[in-house]
Amino acid sequence: MKIHNALFGFFFLALGALVLFAIRGFPNIPGQPVGPALFPGLIAVGLCITGTLMVFKGLRSRESTAWFAWEDWVHSPRHVAALCVLLASVVFYIVAANDLGFLITGFLMLVAFFKALNVKWGRALLVAFIATGVVHFAFYKLLRVPLPWGILTPWAW
Repeated sequence: MKIHNALFGFFFLALGALVLFAIRGFPNIPGQPVGPALFPGLIAVGLCITGTLMVFKGLRSRESTAWFAWEDWVHSPRHVAALCVLLASVVFYIVAANDLGFLITGFLMLVAFFKALNVKWGRALLVAFIATGVVHFAFYKLLRVPLPWGILTPWAW
């Protein structure tokens, strides 16, 4: 979906203003010239400046473009189904990850993604199994992110 620059700029401007409003209550650190609001404030100011420039540029442009324009993939049932699988898998992870565990939930999500993209069963199962294992190893062992084990808790390593 293409969004007109003026609308996108207004979104950035509003987001920057919201962040600036939120950080005004951040406490100052005694004896420190910078506090916890410095970096979010700088990013918020950058968003406000960028948003303002995008709004002006979008309103000044001579092109008569639509405020919203759908991309070609929106008319493809296969691509819309793949998007629905993606969104449903996020909800599925939120609901099921603690009970089933990351390994089972991630594997099922990847298989669903691959099948939505017309990958053959054998390849989908193999790649989903390997990718889930690699991601689990990277996050759980290397980065020490506590991923849920769910029903596999007795075999947790």
